[in-house]
Amino acid sequence: MPSPARVRADACPGVFATHDAVDGPLARVRLPGGVVPADRLRVLASCAEDLGDGDVHLTSRGNVQLRGVTRPGLAARLTEAGLLPSPTHERVRNVLASPLSGVRGGIADVRGLAGELDPALCAEPALADLPGRFLFAFDDGRGDVAGEGADVCWRAVTPSLGTVLLAGADTGWSVSRDAAVAALLDVAAAFGRQRGSAWRIAELSDPLALLPVALRTTPVRRPVRVDPTVGRLGERGVGVAPRFGQLSAVQLRVLADLASYAVVTPWRSIVVPDAGPDAVPRLHDAGLSTDPAALEITACIGRPGCAKSLADVRADAAAVAPGGVRAHVAGCARRCGRPAGDHLDVVAEDGGYRVGGRLVPASRLAESLVRKENP
Repeated sequence: MPSPARVRADACPGVFATHDAVDGPLARVRLPGGVVPADRLRVLASCAEDLGDGDVHLTSRGNVQLRGVTRPGLAARLTEAGLLPSPTHERVRNVLASPLSGVRGGIADVRGLAGELDPALCAEPALADLPGRFLFAFDDGRGDVAGEGADVCWRAVTPSLGTVLLAGADTGWSVSRDAAVAALLDVAAAFGRQRGSAWRIAELSDPLALLPVALRTTPVRRPVRVDPTVGRLGERGVGVAPRFGQLSAVQLRVLADLASYAVVTPWRSIVVPDAGPDAVPRLHDAGLSTDPAALEITACIGRPGCAKSLADVRADAAAVAPGGVRAHVAGCARRCGRPAGDHLDVVAEDGGYRVGGRLVPASRLAESLVRKENP
């Protein structure tokens, strides 16, 4: 598709360039691959308590946000903890990796690839000019993060060989695992030179022109599949689903006490790959669910945090019990935080919510979602 004419600058928030929300400045902290060592979880918890609203909010790109950051010192504390390695590249460190890799399933082990890409990305001055929406991904072959709309993705087809996807389509370019980081950075650099006003590779008329090799194959869509990331995972892993992707500082510290690191997923869950046998009771005591159904209902921040929202979205969505319907409840037509994949759009309007083309009052929202599953 042709690159659209932009009427405003790319305004994706970071730590230095925050977003002015109604509840105060919003800072987004990038976590390449979603990996957060325990000591950095504790730093995020302290920053939320000392500088923000006391909570950490998960995003659909495996990053975290702090809201209501009205006190100074966030950048310095994150830098000291290693969470902000480059002030010039902070907004472009958007990297997904299959969160269950090495825990359960998958063809190749992609652990470590996001960690390799991050310093290499930050070492290239020209790549600091990538749009804040540009997204890298490493898929272990199961097709989970390949379905998340990454601009450039390496997807395993054997333990040591993969293919490069552009905007979700397989180009047919085979690249070894050892060369995957360099290949993705080469594509990103080419996009930076050729993008014009485009923010995403999907906006280019000829994405294949970004590849350093000449290919005669037609890009194809490969199957995508998201395996459960909540509940017991493998022999020692466990995944939790914070309600609406929101965790308190206390909950973060519980996670930090359970294992050496955790992985934030693009589905607003957290995987603890090496949790002890007593992990589940401790997580439940902290108010963290290990029930996969807890991810069925997602929601934007709504009122009072967002001026554009027409409803207190999370209060309304909290009244909806999981029942087999995957739905996203949004406070306005922008549908912030909308998940990838099939789901029911529930959008606030004057007088209630638009559910499947029908306006229902907020008091009947739960009933309307049950009826969608069982007409």
